[in-house]
Amino acid sequence: MADMLSMTEPHSVRDRERPRDRRGRLLARIAVVGILLLAAAAMWFTNAWLTQRFTETTRVRTELRLALYNGNLISELQRTSIVPLLLARDPALTRSLESNDYSETSGALITVRDDVSAASIRLLDMGGRVVAATNRNLIGTSYAQAPFFVEAQRSGSTVFTTEAQESTGTEFNYSRILLVQGQPVGVIVVEADLSKFERAWAGISDAVAVTDSEDKIILTTEPRWRGLTMTQALEARSAPTAIERALQATADLANEPPDAYLGGAGVMQTETRIPFRGWKMIAFTSYDSVREKVNAVLALEIMGFAIILALSFYWLSRRARRQSLALRQESRELRALNARLSREIAQRERAQKELAVAEQTLAQSSKLAALGEMSASVSHELNQPLAAMKTYLAGARLLLQRRRGEEALASFQRIDDLIERMGAITRQLKSYARKGGTAFEPVDLRAAISSALSMMEPQLKARTVQIIQTLPRTPVMVMADRIRLEQVIINLLRNALDATKGGIDPKIEILLTEGETTVLSLRDNGPGLENLDKLFEPFWTTKKPGEGTGLGLAISSSIVSDLGGRLTAHNAESGGAVFELRLPLISDNANEERTE
Repeated sequence: MADMLSMTEPHSVRDRERPRDRRGRLLARIAVVGILLLAAAAMWFTNAWLTQRFTETTRVRTELRLALYNGNLISELQRTSIVPLLLARDPALTRSLESNDYSETSGALITVRDDVSAASIRLLDMGGRVVAATNRNLIGTSYAQAPFFVEAQRSGSTVFTTEAQESTGTEFNYSRILLVQGQPVGVIVVEADLSKFERAWAGISDAVAVTDSEDKIILTTEPRWRGLTMTQALEARSAPTAIERALQATADLANEPPDAYLGGAGVMQTETRIPFRGWKMIAFTSYDSVREKVNAVLALEIMGFAIILALSFYWLSRRARRQSLALRQESRELRALNARLSREIAQRERAQKELAVAEQTLAQSSKLAALGEMSASVSHELNQPLAAMKTYLAGARLLLQRRRGEEALASFQRIDDLIERMGAITRQLKSYARKGGTAFEPVDLRAAISSALSMMEPQLKARTVQIIQTLPRTPVMVMADRIRLEQVIINLLRNALDATKGGIDPKIEILLTEGETTVLSLRDNGPGLENLDKLFEPFWTTKKPGEGTGLGLAISSSIVSDLGGRLTAHNAESGGAVFELRLPLISDNANEERTE
């Protein structure tokens, strides 16, 4: 229609519109070029300004971090420097040096080392020979020419020395001479544990190093730097290829000149002095975080200018008017298609929900079918409480005969607890059959472990088994049914006891950790597990006939699932089986609301 109208227009009108169109196109091109130039200038200024700002922020954070490292290092050195003075005044050490009786000295030094968190403690006689040490392998070693022995004899106070070791790094020793009535009888040497700071620094900064007054590196997160000067350490890296050098030069154009290079990458070097014997601490931080922040802002600017250009092109496009009708028609069709898709999605969601209900019902039916077979093995779960009751009854009878009534009442109280335990065990069949949900309450997982160990006391006393517990000092609270949770722990302990039966030096380790969730790990040094896929299936067991029914782990897995957790198992690399019980922790807000 527009073409037909244009054919009827006078030529003079069309001739007047042509210069106007040309001016419009020229102005549009100028506007696009102007927007591009403005975008380039804005991104260049933003990059320079933000790079400087974020670099300074990173440097300040690194300086604060170094101040914290500095304080921790000085605190450890000051705390360790007091130990030789205290040990030099210990009459037990001087008596052992006078009498040459060191049978109990090493044990006393080990106790002191654990109390003060020192790396090692050594006691030397006047000949420089180690007569007692926290590391008993060093007893008899001669340190007559060692700096800490020689310097301690020359000085009447505590002296500090460092000694480089090829395998363990640098030793930081405080030594002091022991005097009896003014006469030297020996030297006590305490090694400060500074290697723990290397391990702590390794996960935070790119690289951290501490140099002494001679600029030699004595502490570092880079093991290959030990014993070198900082200049030598920075040169000890592989030479980059030509391509790597070109890429590095291109990347450095967007950054400030780097302070140093590590592994071919530019880094920021931050240095601070340690108020101890001229030491210095140096940290190297990469520019990756700065580049990421600047790139994020640049990406937003690019997106903004891209939107402006898109709007400009859309405004300048003449085809938009011609396509508006088609777009409206397509929009109506898309809305209709969207409505049909929404209905189909709703139908699919309903079908999925119905399928989930059907699967849950089928699983419940399978559990109920297995309950008939499980009821025959209730005696398997009651053997332990019955054996404990028999022991406590015999003890109570003997106490009553000796007229020790109060102690007998304690035994009866334990018997009452065991009766309650037996009732809880009989409810395990309901736990396995139930779909979930019970009367939960906040439970300290440490108390549950202690109670389970108390219930297993008769079996533990009947065998020589080493139990190693590593538990947090603060409560580890989970939301659970305490009786059912203790039953799971007892089942895992009983399996560990069975696995270590007949082994040499049987050992069971109990480790409780907490993070986003709490993890209870129970490890034994038995032969390990077979067929992990069938481990938690009912009636599957590797024990001989008559020794087990294969229900303990199946019931335990069902209980843990009801508690919102997960029970898994695997074989340790060094041998033995590891069972891990994961449960969600109770948040602090939940505890406060429950307390109110």
